[in-house]
Amino acid sequence: MGMQDYLLYSTITMILSMIFSMGGTGAGVALIPIFHFLGLDFTVAKAVGLFAGASTTTISSIMNILRKAVDYQLVFPIALMMIIFAPLGAYGSQFVNEEYVKLLYILMLFYAATMMMFGKKKALFSAKSKITLFAVGALIGFLAGLLGVGGGNILIPLLILLGYEPKKVAIAVSFVVPFSALGSFFTYASYISLDWVLLFIVALSAFIGGYIGNYMMFFKLKQSHIKKLMAGLLYLLALKLLWHSVGAIMHL
Repeated sequence: MGMQDYLLYSTITMILSMIFSMGGTGAGVALIPIFHFLGLDFTVAKAVGLFAGASTTTISSIMNILRKAVDYQLVFPIALMMIIFAPLGAYGSQFVNEEYVKLLYILMLFYAATMMMFGKKKALFSAKSKITLFAVGALIGFLAGLLGVGGGNILIPLLILLGYEPKKVAIAVSFVVPFSALGSFFTYASYISLDWVLLFIVALSAFIGGYIGNYMMFFKLKQSHIKKLMAGLLYLLALKLLWHSVGAIMHL
């Protein structure tokens, strides 16, 4: 990979990280399909996206710990299960046909985009037992590892629907995502070949973009507009990935 390629990946990562951090989430979910369209193997793209996501969310997690804002009773069951099941999902990914994993990823993109565009921050019912949290952590952890994402875009709306306070959920998810992302990343790194220069450049760009995006959140930018922009991008990526995947599956 040449300098022009590194510059392209760096620029895309920085721009998307800035936009998505303004919306309060990581850009990994959008970076993975874009990196794949640019020529990276889908599994490699997942690993690179995970590393970038972990680099930015780790800072948020540390800041929340220092501010003593973490609700450990909420966080512990989810974090424990995600630490266990995210690497299992990442390991199992190598035994599932890549095109079927892509279809699951497409469903996740549509889900995340729909929650951003139309999701209401209202609970459908109250299910706040520890058993529920352990089950949620295990399920989302496995899916996050399989799909190569941190899991925040799936976890946040699900916990809100289960009756948890949105602010507490956002802090809890920013705490647990680095654990699942790093666990999944190191599992992928154990059986695929990675460009460590690319990893460093993407992680640095994600950190800078996330920092700029967080700073810009203090200006009078409407969250609803940012969310719609993010949702629109995810819908486009989902449709493009679906177009490619349907053609590939028909040739299996």
